[in-house]
Order: sequence, then structure tokens, then C-alpha cells
Amino acid sequence: MSNAGKSTQEMGFDSSLTNRFRDSLSCDNKPDFKELDLNSPVSPLMAARPSVNCNGATTTSSSSSSSSGSVSGKPSSKKHHHSGELSASSETSPSRSAPAVRNIKPGHRRSVSAGPPLIYAGGSFSNGGGGGGRSGGASSGNSATSSSSSSLSSSASSSAANLFPSGNICPSGKILKAGMGSRAASKTDVLGSGTGNYGHGNIMRGGGVREGNSGGKSASSDPEEVKKAGNECYRRGNFAEALAMYDRAISLSPENAAYRSNRAAALTALGRLGEAVRECEEAVRLEPSYGRAHQRLASLYLRFGQVENARCHLCFPGQQPDQSEVQKLKSLEKHLKQCADARKLGDWKGVLRESDVALATGAESSPQLFACKAEALLKLHQLEDAELCLSNIHKLEDYPSSCLQTKFLGMVVEAYVLFVRAQVDMALGRFENAVAAAEKAGLIDYSNLEVARTLNNVKMVARARSRGNDLFSSGRFAEACSAYGEGLEHDSSNSVLYCNRAVCWSKLGVWEKSVEDCNRALKIQPNYIKALLLRAVSNARLDRWAEAVRDYEVLRRERPGDSEVAESLHRAQVALKKSCGEGVHNKKFDGEVEEVSSLDKFKAAILSPCVSVVHFKAASNELCEEISPFINMLCVRYPSVKFFKVDVEESVAVAKAESIRTVPTFKIYKNGDKLKEMIRPNHQFLEESVRNCTL
Repeated sequence: MSNAGKSTQEMGFDSSLTNRFRDSLSCDNKPDFKELDLNSPVSPLMAARPSVNCNGATTTSSSSSSSSGSVSGKPSSKKHHHSGELSASSETSPSRSAPAVRNIKPGHRRSVSAGPPLIYAGGSFSNGGGGGGRSGGASSGNSATSSSSSSLSSSASSSAANLFPSGNICPSGKILKAGMGSRAASKTDVLGSGTGNYGHGNIMRGGGVREGNSGGKSASSDPEEVKKAGNECYRRGNFAEALAMYDRAISLSPENAAYRSNRAAALTALGRLGEAVRECEEAVRLEPSYGRAHQRLASLYLRFGQVENARCHLCFPGQQPDQSEVQKLKSLEKHLKQCADARKLGDWKGVLRESDVALATGAESSPQLFACKAEALLKLHQLEDAELCLSNIHKLEDYPSSCLQTKFLGMVVEAYVLFVRAQVDMALGRFENAVAAAEKAGLIDYSNLEVARTLNNVKMVARARSRGNDLFSSGRFAEACSAYGEGLEHDSSNSVLYCNRAVCWSKLGVWEKSVEDCNRALKIQPNYIKALLLRAVSNARLDRWAEAVRDYEVLRRERPGDSEVAESLHRAQVALKKSCGEGVHNKKFDGEVEEVSSLDKFKAAILSPCVSVVHFKAASNELCEEISPFINMLCVRYPSVKFFKVDVEESVAVAKAESIRTVPTFKIYKNGDKLKEMIRPNHQFLEESVRNCTL
């Protein structure tokens, strides 16, 4: 039945209720949503029901339960800088702080109704948000209008659950009327806690709170809410997500020191210490008395090996310093002093020891300590280790300027790192890089005498090396020797210049001086392959076969696939045996394979403790003749392996004993045991098999 034209009295509505709604609409201040205090969660059914009359007076009608959930509408001027700040007790487990209550704007206050709140959706009422509420609300409305007059009357005088306090206005502007409650929903609707994608007061389906992901949280315009989302990500170990949250909070409130400090914690967890220092410095600038930022900054400075900077923030007036950090600072200070004393005395082993202890104390990100250790390794002629140590230093622009501009061993830290790098580059023959690093160090710390002296030496050595190379290229070897010598006057520990001069001596046929310069180069850089090879050649020219064999054996281990080294070693071994008067007629040292014709000799050959390769062949077979030169080359390339050949047509007994039916066939033995058998292998497979058996 249609309800058009009927009065509210006939519909069963109380006229006084209608007047109350009309009166509420005439007020100037319309209520807005008010945030619930998470520390005192209040059910909508238990909440106080404030209403505002036309005179602006506030009246509150409450149920028999407590109204602890109500919040004063008076705007608060107090700033909450550190609400939700990460805990000072742990970098990785910040404590949860009480959430701040939003200030209520004048003229915007939300009244909380009894029972599940209703949302008006397109001409119908429903108990929840979302698209699912439309059909349910429409059904409820049709049911209400088709009820009898007596039912409506009884509904109007029923429990207070169907009465709506003033101020409940639908989005369309219509007033909620008593008796038009919707059908009960299948799921309860609750107010969201504000910890997920929804802010405080948002209605959600299912009776629970949605957490959502960080993307939803970052959409909030309240920096405190965004910060809380970042703290939660941090607690869970999602430091990259936490950093994104703090970035968002800072963009909303750039002058908040707590946000900067929290961002520093996330950066520290991600290993971006330089950026963390900058954030803490900014936090202290914004709020000079901010104790937590001072503590965090002191801890970071200790990791960078900055004792004085750490002390300033650790012992900040008005705060109690962390005793463990104080002990760490004292220990670091002691070992840095001992390191400096050892360097003055030229005790490079002491420098190495003290720098290692200082790094282990907690200054594991200190660029100056890594540079100090690299300098000690360089002076101890451990070039590879020195270069590896320098690789622990990140790009200098990644470090905060407050760390790079302090003094260390009398030098600005940034200049000292470049000072050491220039010396290592020069020792390894990277002269252009050395000059560039030394020049940059000179620009940064131009008044330091050590930096100036090193810059001059690097330039002179690089110039001498360049002139020597030009003279060598034009065949003027004697003049090239003099040029390299001039460079050595400025750097007497440069292995590259010694080796270059040794090459010039060898070109001039002065083998003794060539050996001497190779010895000097190898003393500085023991694994210098070029100097080792040149010394072996020079010793061979001087008929010092034992020394030559020793160097070639080292080279053979370093370069197992180098056929030239293998051949040189073989020749040196032959020459050594001849010089010792040993007969070599029964052994093949001339690059040929020894032939076996009898079964007894074959058995004796394969019983050898070293690896033996037997080539079963036939003179009439083309494949055998084709592969024979390659076997001769393998004999030179692998001097520790014995190679034999058996002609199956002439040594029938051996062929029968070994069951040879196809040629060429290869068998590898050791101590009488057969390791491998190959029939018609290609060159690559054969060599790989021989090499693998020697490993």
C-alpha cells in the first residue's frame, strides 16, 4: 500500500521526534566524525550520546554503562613530537606508544548512536558500507512501508534502539526516521581502529579490523598515522616499507624531529649509515634537546670511528649516557692512539694489529681505519691484501661530510683515504689513477706535508715511467734504463719500475743486472708473474739451471695451460740433468714419446707411481699418424706425465694382453691401476683426460 499523502501521525511517528530532527537541522554547527581513543575502546552501544542545541550547549545522555569513550571537543594545542618514536632500548624493536587523539575542528563533532550505525545508500538503509548494502536496505524499506498502522505505532514506542539522536543525516540530506531500521545484516559492522587501510571511525564488514598493506597506510594525510604504520613495519623487520612510511610522514610534516630520527633507524637497518647520520643531524637541528637523536647519532659516529663527534652526542648535557657505548668509545680511543704511535715509529705490524682491533671494537664502517690498515699492508709488501682492504671503503660521497672532514693522523680523513689509494695504485702500476687520487688529496688537504710529498713523488714516478716506456719503444734500451732509475729515486719500492728496467737489461744482454732487478721486484711483490718469468729466462742464460727450473715450476703451477712455460720447464730440466752428469739416454726429455715393445717393459712402465699414458697405435693407420704430433706436444706440456707408445702390429703380445682391437686407443695408468680408456678420442677430450688425471 502506498504511504503518499499520509501524515506522520497516521504513519505512527511521534511528532516530537520529528520536531527534534527539525531543531537539530537549524543549528549552525554540524557534527563531524570524532576519533575514538584506542587506549579506551568503547562500543557504539556503550558510548555517550552528545547532542548540540541551537544555543551551542552540549547535553549528554548515557546508558547505564561508563562513557569513558567520549572525547572533549576542545581543540588541543599540545604538540606530540615523540608519540610513536622508536624505542631507545632497541634499534630493531621500537616500543608501541599511545596513539594521539585528533583535534576536533570547531563545528565538527560526531554523535554516536546506539546500535549498529546506519548508512544511507541510494534511497535505502543498510547496516554496512560497500555495494552489498544497497539491496538489503531497499528490502528493509519496502517491508517497513507495507506494515500495518498498529505495527508502525508499536515500533515507534518500542525500545530506544530504533531512536536516532539528533545529527544523524544521510548523505542525500534526508533525515533518518524511527521505525525505518533495516533488516539485520548477516555480518556485524564495527568501527575500524585506524591501524589498517581505514582511519578511526570507518565502518567495516565482518566484525574485525582490517590491517591492509603499507600502500593503503601511506595514503593517510595524518603524519602520526603514517608514522605508526612505519613503526609497525619496522617491528616486523620490513625496513624498506618502514622507510617509505617515514618518508611519507616527513613530506607531510618536514619539521618533526621524531620522524627524522625514525627514518635514521630504518636507514641504519638497511646499512645506509651515511644517510642515517644526516637524518639524525637534521633531527638535532630541528630539536637540539632531542635526547634519542643524540644517542643514535653517537652510536653511528662510533661505527664511523669518529671518537670526538661521538663523545659530543653521547655525553650530551641533561641525559644519561649508555655505559656500554661509553666503554666502546674509550676502547676505540685507546687503540686509535696506539695505532698513531706505531705509525710514527714505522712499526707497520703494530699499525696493522691496532687497526684490526679498532675495527673489531665497533668502528667497522670507518673509512680511515680501513685506509690505515691498507697502508700498513702496503708497507709490508702485501699489495693484493692492501687493495682488498681498500675495497671495503664505499664511495666517499656516501659518507657524511661530518665524518670526512675530521682529522686522522694529522690529515683530513677524505684526503688520507685518497693519499693511501694513490700509493697502492702506484705500486700496482696504475700510475694515471695514482696521480688523479694524489691530486685530489692535495686539493682537499693542501697544507699537509705528507700529502704534498706523496703528490710530488707520484707525479715524478709517473713521468719517469712514461719517458722510459717511450724510449724502450724506440729501441733506446740504455736510456730507458736510466729513465726507470730516475723514477726509482722517488719511489724505491716500485716493483713495476724494477721489472721494466730488468727487461731493458735483458735486451742489452746484461743478464746479471736483469736478475738483480727481478729479485728486487719479487721481494716487493712475490707473485709478480712477469718478473718471475724474466728471472727464469735470465738465469737460464747464465746457465743457472736449478734456479731456472725452480721459477718455471712455480710458473707451471700458476699457469697450467701455458704450453710455452711447459716447454721451457722441460728444456731447463734436461739441461739441469746434463749439467749434473746424469744419463738421459733411457728417458725421453726431448719432447718425444718413449716406445715400448715387450710385455715386461710395458708392465714396468704402467707400475710407475706417476701418471702414465699409453698410446696403442699402428704405423699403417692414418688416424694414429695424425694424432702422434699432438701426443708429442702433450709430452712437453705435461712434463710430470710419462707418455708411451705401443705398435700393436709389432708388439702383438702387449696388444693381446690389453685386448686392443681398435687403434688409436689410449689408456691412462697410475701405480699399475687403469684410470681411463679412450678409443679414437679427439684432441680436446684427450688433453682434458690427461689433465684431470694429474690433479
